[in-house]
Amino acid sequence: MTDQTETDSRYAWFRLCVTVLVAVIANAGMWAIIVIMPAVEAEFGASRAAASMPYTLNMIGFALGNFAIGRALDRFGVAVSLILAALGIVAGLVLAILSHSIVMLSIAQLIVGLASAVGFGPLIADISHWFVRRRGIAVALVASGNYLSGAIWPMLLAGVLASDGWRAAYTVLAVVTFAGVIPLAFLLRRATSDATRDAAQLASTLNAQSSGVSPRVLAYLLGFAGISCCVAMSMPQVHIVSLCVDMGFGPVAGAEMLSLMLLGGVGSRIVSGLLADRLGGVRTLLIGSTLQCLALFLYLPAGGLISLYIVSLVFGLSQGGIVPSYALIVREYMPAKEAGARVGFVLMATIMGMALGGWMSGQIYVWTGSYEWAFINGIIWNGFNIAIMLWLLLRSTPRGPRITSAPAPQPA
Repeated sequence: MTDQTETDSRYAWFRLCVTVLVAVIANAGMWAIIVIMPAVEAEFGASRAAASMPYTLNMIGFALGNFAIGRALDRFGVAVSLILAALGIVAGLVLAILSHSIVMLSIAQLIVGLASAVGFGPLIADISHWFVRRRGIAVALVASGNYLSGAIWPMLLAGVLASDGWRAAYTVLAVVTFAGVIPLAFLLRRATSDATRDAAQLASTLNAQSSGVSPRVLAYLLGFAGISCCVAMSMPQVHIVSLCVDMGFGPVAGAEMLSLMLLGGVGSRIVSGLLADRLGGVRTLLIGSTLQCLALFLYLPAGGLISLYIVSLVFGLSQGGIVPSYALIVREYMPAKEAGARVGFVLMATIMGMALGGWMSGQIYVWTGSYEWAFINGIIWNGFNIAIMLWLLLRSTPRGPRITSAPAPQPA
């Protein structure tokens, strides 16, 4: 039985608003490297593949951070995790500002990515404890903080980048992170009750038994599925600015397409969250993955400026709900007391897929001189994800936790 006075309560919605704001700030370092990639390539005289390495290290750090900070969240709570991570983000940004080589910048981005992860998986895991009826939309909104960050910060930093260079843009990020995340962390100190966690634990146990798959095996399957879908997802998200530069449209057009793509992703995540509250995580993820695959096909014939804007929006509207659905599947099938570590592990795999896909796309470009085969590579990986979700869907039908009213008091 779930305590209705705690989950889906007014405080839970207040906490959700604060959490989304923290996510928008904390995730900024993840997206900034994409915007400055052409400037870094020019400054250091690096190849396209070499210039992609800071992003790849950034995403590797982001992946590891989701798992490591997720485990810390289970033990120490979200407030302590946020404060320490904010200090880590600032330290990484400062090191990046002082960088004078691709290697040094890559190391700095590894630190930034590691600490920035607090704004994704750990926050998603935390907010999932506070909702039952509306868990899908709550998780989707927190996950949207990552995309909102990607939509807002590239546009805000584009002007600073053009006038003062990428180091000035990173200075702005360092100040905003320190002044924003740490004070907000103190608003998230409260934890859910043992009764709420016990009810969620019972529901996940029943679902795991119905699937006939152990949590460990399921985690590995979800991990590979996450890698597959995000290798596909990374091609447009990571290389859209560089693609626009190659086609003569300039980095500003690329930054606008990235923002449009991610704003579409925000809308997609919200709709997917509402859908997940009715259909569950597996079905919602399968729908999103199929739509993403179709959108990737649309990039192949797109060669004009207007068509790229339109396809980027379509892509964002197609794939935004995929990654949050993994967190919902974890909460449906895995122990509630391990939510931080379990969600962190699966989301770590999705981000590793982004890192792998970002590097693969750059390397394919080096080999072929275009991005066409990089899109085809993404489509193939996307097919693996669809196959796994279909298999899991046929194995079981997840059930949500029961919510009942508190018993009426008995007469003396």
